[in-house]
Formats: sequence, C-alpha cells, structure tokens
Amino acid sequence: MLALVKYGVQVGEVELREVPVPEIGPSDVLMQTAACGVCGSDVEMYHHKVTYRVDVPVIMGHEFAGNVVAVGAEVRGWEKGDRVVSETAAHICGQCAMCLSGQYNLCPLRRGYGSHMDGAFAHFVRVPARILHRVPESLDLQVAALAEPLSVAYNALVVKSRIHPGDTVVVVGAGPIGLFAVQVARINGSGRVILAGLTCDAARLDVGRQVGADETVNVDDVDLEALVKERTGGWGADLIVDAAGVNKVLEQALRLVRPNGQITKIGWDPQPVNFSLDPLLIKGVVLQGVFSHTWETWEKALALLTSGRVQGEPMITHRVPLSDWRMAYHLVETREAVKALIIPTAT
Repeated sequence: MLALVKYGVQVGEVELREVPVPEIGPSDVLMQTAACGVCGSDVEMYHHKVTYRVDVPVIMGHEFAGNVVAVGAEVRGWEKGDRVVSETAAHICGQCAMCLSGQYNLCPLRRGYGSHMDGAFAHFVRVPARILHRVPESLDLQVAALAEPLSVAYNALVVKSRIHPGDTVVVVGAGPIGLFAVQVARINGSGRVILAGLTCDAARLDVGRQVGADETVNVDDVDLEALVKERTGGWGADLIVDAAGVNKVLEQALRLVRPNGQITKIGWDPQPVNFSLDPLLIKGVVLQGVFSHTWETWEKALALLTSGRVQGEPMITHRVPLSDWRMAYHLVETREAVKALIIPTAT
C-alpha cells in the first residue's frame, strides 16, 4: 500500500513509500482509512520542529476515520464493515496510576499515531479495539475524522477549564482546535466568545463567525488587550484559551486574563519562556495545561458532531488524494486551509 512516511529527523525527510499492509494482532482491527486530517503538528514534523521524540521511520497521520475490514481473534463487539474512528493512544502501559484511573492520555509510556506508531496517511492502519468508537450512520466519515481535534477542545474547555454562564472567553489561535474551542465554549454557557487570529487567518476567522464567535479580531490590526478590557469593563476575560502556542501569546494572556481567572494552554512552543510569571501570582490566576483526550471525551465529541450542536463541515475546506500530500501540507502551513483532509483511496 502507499503511505506517507517520515523517514528521518532532518527537515523535509518525508516521502510517499510503498509499504506492507499492517498485520493485526488478536486484539486489533484493521481499518481502511476514509479520511485523515492534516494537523499543524504534521507540518511541524515535516520541518522537524517538535519538542517530542519521533520514532522514524513512521507513517504520519493521527486524525482519522474509516471502516473495519478485518478483526483480530480476541476482538468482541466489532465486525467487518463497522464505521469507526480511533483515538490516538496507540500504545499505553495499562498498569500505571494514570492508566488505571482512566487518564491514560498521560501514561508515561503512551505512544501516539503518526509520531511513534504507524498512522493513517495510508490505505490501512492497525488499531487496538480498545480505542475504537462507533460512528453513527448519520455522521459523514469525513466529518467524523474531525473528532480528534474536537476531543482536544472538549478536554480543554469542559474537563480542564471552568466556564460559568455569562463568562467572557477569549480564544487565541484560529486553527481547527481554536474553532472547536469557540463552539464548545458557546454551548458550555459562556456569555461572550472572542476569537483572535492574524491577517493570514482571514478564512479561519470567517469560519469562526459562522460557527459561533461573537467577535473575531485580527490582532495585526486591532489592539486585543484594549478590546478585551473595553468588553469587560477593564477587568479582563474570565478564560483565555491559548490555541496558538507561541510563547508571546501566553505572555499576553497574563495581561488579558482577569484576577482569579484561568488560562488554558493547548498550543505547543519548543522555545523556552523568557518572561516573568509574576502576574500569574499577583492575579491569582490558574494556568492549566492540556494534553490529548480520553474515551469519554471522544464519545462526547462524536455526540456533538452527530447532533449538529458542534459543526465540523464548515471547517473542511480542502479534500486531497494522498498523492497530493504536499499541497495539503502547504495549504495548512500557509493557513489557506481551515482543515485539509487527505483521502487515501482517492485517485
């Protein structure tokens, strides 16, 4: 089968290769990939600007949906033809405190698809049955492929953040996770949601207004701090969601957040923080890190996509065959795409 492989740790060491169809074990299923989203981390891996280890060679891709085509001997409850999505925790130890308490996303031995285990920029992918979720017939598999970034946003906004009715929430970063954060904040009771992005995020900010942001801000043209203070009577926002990751966003968030507020950080930045965290103490602010997701967050994400309370379709702006992966990566890197999907079986 054809697969997109990161074969080295230097910039650009990614290429299409012919590889064997994965062999499944007794507790696995073999999935045929219907769609796999291109994440910003995929582009960062192409440039090898990631802070985590990548086990090369590895097939990339971790936001995927598809159909079961084969089932291991010990698998129960799943059969050929089932429509499914898979979580990203391809390997966990199953025995540590995090695994035993259901927080296996934080297992020290966790190995994820597309960076440590072969992922889904390929026709087929091996998946442990324990991380499968059923996709209702009414939900398009291409939209279901967005369940992964939605699960990240759900974990960040519902599980890890505190939102009260009427709160002002500022989401910085207009990528797919930021757009899902806007929607989750809205249905979770916030009174005002402000989405901030850059000039190059124009298409994404347009989608942000479509999916529920009360206000979108191009920070290249508008003073975000002044705007937030004006909207909040000078106090600042109750919750700042950092879905951008650049350290200067965290520094700004310390100025944007109100006393006793919260900053929830989703985005990554490999560079060290080079500013004082004293405002965190002076204001009594909670700084919350977020990583990945669990079984329950996936079930909630799928329920929200299926019901339409969270919209995925407006975010899918490009669908490309695997052979055009460079185009998809370029569209994501330049932010022309909101969400680009790779369709492995397309010609």
